[in-house]
Amino acid sequence: MPESVRLPDASVGLAWSVSALLLALSDAMSARFGAITVQGELSGWSRASSGHAYFTLKDASGEAAALRCVIFRRAASLLDFGPADGQRVELRGRLALYEPRGDLQFVVEAMRRQGAGSLYEQFLRLRARLEAAGLFDPARRRAIAMHPRNLGVVTSLGAAALRDVLTALGRRAPQVRVVVYPCLVQGAEAPASIVRALQQVAERSEVDTVLLVRGGGSLEDLWAFNDERVVRAVASSPIPVVCGVGHETDVTLADLAADLRAPTPTAAAELAAPLRTELLQRLAALQRQLAQGAQRGLDRQAQRLDLLARRAGQPAARLATQAERLRGLARRLRQSVAARGRLERQRQGALAQRMPLAADRRLAPQAARLDALALRLQAAHPQHVLRRGYAWLSDDSGKPLTSVAGLHAGSTVRAVLQDGRARAQVLDVEPAAPPIGP
Repeated sequence: MPESVRLPDASVGLAWSVSALLLALSDAMSARFGAITVQGELSGWSRASSGHAYFTLKDASGEAAALRCVIFRRAASLLDFGPADGQRVELRGRLALYEPRGDLQFVVEAMRRQGAGSLYEQFLRLRARLEAAGLFDPARRRAIAMHPRNLGVVTSLGAAALRDVLTALGRRAPQVRVVVYPCLVQGAEAPASIVRALQQVAERSEVDTVLLVRGGGSLEDLWAFNDERVVRAVASSPIPVVCGVGHETDVTLADLAADLRAPTPTAAAELAAPLRTELLQRLAALQRQLAQGAQRGLDRQAQRLDLLARRAGQPAARLATQAERLRGLARRLRQSVAARGRLERQRQGALAQRMPLAADRRLAPQAARLDALALRLQAAHPQHVLRRGYAWLSDDSGKPLTSVAGLHAGSTVRAVLQDGRARAQVLDVEPAAPPIGP
């Protein structure tokens, strides 16, 4: 209790003020109950423009007991379903007194449908597992066709969602062909039926985008769209999927795996097919732009044609200009040829003067080298060696003798001397002693 509130002492018989009494009751309830959980049936649900919601929670057993409740905007925005009269819910919050009227009310901090707790926990576990597997990764989502020619609808033939989709498409895009792939959308057989319909869409490959739709319902009613088989079929579909299941507040795992989520089946049709009137208006605008562009191009070409016509209307002036230009070029050509001839003659004269000197400089070393080689060749001539008292010995066949190994007493040799030849006979052979040491 705040210190600023002073409560009267009942022992002295003083009267309570209304605000003090209500404050005391509020403090007593807070101390006695704190945060509590209560269950019952919704009645009189209404949401104000402020975002707060007001309703009455009745006893689900049919008793006349009722509790006025309020759920403020922040808590109401966290609800994962659309509350409606007659739903059984479980509320968590605190008791409070609304002082302006002295009404007892329950301030709701959290709400969930009664009996859906275990199912919702299963939903959260499956969502976490599939999210970890990458099925909800935004990077894998594909853009749907901007101007589809054929749209596929996967839903029940008797569902109101199918009528809503066909009505929306007939109004927005009557030129689009619609192919319906019927399936069950509720019950134990629904997941397998939805998977078969999506497989048929992939096998036939006749539509640009497929709409997976169903009307609203409870968590149990929409559970087929939380089935792992359906979620994986949506994620692996080769054709982009727009998922519009339930109302705006309903979120299924198929919505998270789809390439695009729509809040309702009608919204799915609106997202998948652009408004025909808007397309016609855009085409008309493009037609106007094309016509204006073509007219501007024609105007530019007309101006260019006028300019060429003006230029062509004065051929004499243009010919005179070209003739003067040609005469100038001829003069420059003659001057250039004459100057080039003078330079070439000067160059040839200089080369003629330099050629003998260059030849002399180049031949002098070669002549000196040739003389030196001639002297060396002459010095190596055998005749010069014979003049120094040497003789050239050979056997009868003319083979030079360079060793006594092939001679013996009585052998005949031939000797060539400086001034003639002689035939001699070997009287004795005396090999030379081998050299001593290196």
